[in-house]
Amino acid sequence: MSMQARCRVWLSAAAVVVVTTTGSTAPAQRIVSLIPAVTEMLFAIGDGPRIVGVSSYDQFPPEVSRLVRVGGLLDPDVERILSLRPDLVVLYNTQVELKQRLDRAGIEYYSYEHRALPDITTTLRTIGARIGSATRANAAADGMEGAIAAIRKSLSGVPRPRTLLVFERDRSSLRNVYASGGYGFLHDMLEAAGGTNVFADVRRQSVEVSTEMMLARKPDVIIELWYGDLARELDLSRQTQAWNILGSVPAVRNHRVYELAGDEFVVPGPRVVAATRRLAETLHPGKIK
Repeated sequence: MSMQARCRVWLSAAAVVVVTTTGSTAPAQRIVSLIPAVTEMLFAIGDGPRIVGVSSYDQFPPEVSRLVRVGGLLDPDVERILSLRPDLVVLYNTQVELKQRLDRAGIEYYSYEHRALPDITTTLRTIGARIGSATRANAAADGMEGAIAAIRKSLSGVPRPRTLLVFERDRSSLRNVYASGGYGFLHDMLEAAGGTNVFADVRRQSVEVSTEMMLARKPDVIIELWYGDLARELDLSRQTQAWNILGSVPAVRNHRVYELAGDEFVVPGPRVVAATRRLAETLHPGKIK
C-alpha cells in the first residue's frame, strides 16, 4: 500500500480516545512501534534506544533504518513482533487481531488513533508517562504547544484566505482528489497557519472532492501536500499545471496553487510544528516571526 493510500485510510478512520492496556506499569525497555508518529515521539524525547522494531513505513529519524521492520497497519508480522520479545507494542486501535495475539502472549500494548492536533501532544505525554519518561515528554509537549501558539499569535488579525488543502490525487490530473475536511490534525494545522478550510463545515478528516465541489467552494488558495515516494519521484512544479482547467477558481486565476513536499505533513508527531510553520509561510509570506 502506498503512503498516499495509507494516509487516506488513517484520515477516514473514526476517531477514538487513545487508551493503553491495564497491567504492568514498569517502564518498557523493548518497544515495537507500528506507528511512525509515535516512533518519532520516542526518539524526540531520547528513548529511541528502547525501540527494537518499527513499521515498514517508518522513515524518520534516520536511525530507524537500522531497526527491524515488522509490517504496518494492514499487514503486521505478528511472528516477527513476538520474536523481538517486546514488553510494549505501540499499535493502531483498529488492529484487533494483533491485540488479541498480544493478549494471549501476555504482552502489553499502547493503542493509538489519528485525531486532532491537540491530541498529538496528549499522546506524547501519555506514552512518555507509560515508559517512565514523563518529565522529558511533558517538556517536549510544552515546547510544541508553545511553538504553535507563537505561530497563531504572529498571524493574529491577518486576513485568512479560504484554502483547499489537498493530500492526495492522481498524478498529473484532477482525478481522485482527497482534501482535509473540518476535523483532524490537518484541518487544525491549516487553521493554526492562518487559513480558513473551505471544507470546515464537513466534520470529517477526509473529503473526496469532485470538480464541481471545487468550483462551488471557490478557494483563494490551494495547497497540495506530497510525501512518500511521490514527493521524491515527481517534478512537483509540473503538478500545478493540472489545475489550469479550473481557471475560474480564484486560487488558479491568481496563481496561488502551491506544492509542498514532506512527510512531516502527514505524520502527526513532533514535526507538525515545522509543518504548520511551512503552511503559515506559504499562506502569509513574511508574517511569521
